[in-house]
Amino acid sequence: MASGNRLTRRGALGLAGGALAAPALVRAQDAPIRWRLVTSWPRGQAGPGVTAQRIVDRINAMSGGRLVVDLFAAGEIVPAFSVLDAVSNGTVEAGHSASLYWQGRMPEAAFFTTVPFGLGPIEHQAWLAFGGGQALWEELYGRVGVTPFLAGNTGPCMGGFFRRPIGSLADVAGLRIRVAGLGARVYERLGATPVTIPAGETYTALERGTVDAVEFLAPASDYELGLHQVAPLYYAPGFAKPNGASELLVGSDALAALPDDLRRVVAEAAQAEHGLALADAHRRNASGLRAMLSEAEVRLEGFPADLMQAAAAAADAEIDAIAGGSDLAARIVASYREAQARMAPWSRLEADMARALVRG
Repeated sequence: MASGNRLTRRGALGLAGGALAAPALVRAQDAPIRWRLVTSWPRGQAGPGVTAQRIVDRINAMSGGRLVVDLFAAGEIVPAFSVLDAVSNGTVEAGHSASLYWQGRMPEAAFFTTVPFGLGPIEHQAWLAFGGGQALWEELYGRVGVTPFLAGNTGPCMGGFFRRPIGSLADVAGLRIRVAGLGARVYERLGATPVTIPAGETYTALERGTVDAVEFLAPASDYELGLHQVAPLYYAPGFAKPNGASELLVGSDALAALPDDLRRVVAEAAQAEHGLALADAHRRNASGLRAMLSEAEVRLEGFPADLMQAAAAAADAEIDAIAGGSDLAARIVASYREAQARMAPWSRLEADMARALVRG
């Protein structure tokens, strides 16, 4: 985030601690500032739905009642994929979603959630916080009057549930797959038919055969949706979404109208949730995967090598196409790729060490 919005850890703790005493400082004649926050998720959905609620709860507590945020799930005020528009046009003050949903209007937006074969969760956070990514994100969203904050992460995603085996690249031709973000463009380049479906409708679509496969998130969220009950093949790796970052969107005018301390509360609530959500996701994804694999009809499968090679080439081509769209897009792509190249040696060694230490 911009440096003016940052707090030191000691300052953040002071704000959190002060939340207990703050209500006594609110004068009776001072009405609280009220915001509405809309999301792209069903209420309380494992992962992003829970994250959105915790952000709201944290802002309400840390503000000592001076800023009161009410949460509305997907469809309660606006549809799941209209969150950015609702914040941009002032229908609501805030939203919680994922940037990949806006790639239809600004293709480079997807880089702030995930890119096929791209940065993992910690790498992505490092790029935003220390590699210039946050400033580029704010420049992009500033064009529509919105200020973004990194706010939650479901961890690396899986390849999804498939109704039939994928034995080679040829099996992807004509496949109807629910997939979001740049991964949809990659699958399209491979000959599949990507389908955009809100999270709350994925189970029905897979059950009825409207789609042949669903790529959603990671094991915890996938398990909660019950996708394993209607499609027995669970594929990895999730090359289309190696990261699961979500975003807190705040109308720039609404944010500017807050006093300085409440602006810091909003920023710190988002930052605190990101770390908590990622740790929670790791724990829950382990449990979700174990639960699904214990059900005899669920099989963990690996994508074939020829598909992975073709997908990587398609991803590079898609990213190159985005970079050619505008000066800002080119700068975002260059910054992202530079961060990935800089961190890759350590990330590979870290992954190798983790595999060597795993006992199962």
